[in-house]
Amino acid sequence: MMNFLQEVAIQCPYCGEHITVVADASEAGQSYIEDCEVCCRPITLKLSISATEEISIEAWAENDA
Repeated sequence: MMNFLQEVAIQCPYCGEHITVVADASEAGQSYIEDCEVCCRPITLKLSISATEEISIEAWAENDA
């Protein structure tokens, strides 16, 4: 069974730093906003889950959405 909370590494679209976010995989296709822990700017995140239960997150800047 899949662990619903997983850490996923992303790159901040503002400062370019690699950060880790905790993804809630209980609902695929969800979008939410989380602040970058380095530059504090809001990152829009969209969670996807593959058929093999691999989590991926798309991250983009607020104005790019």
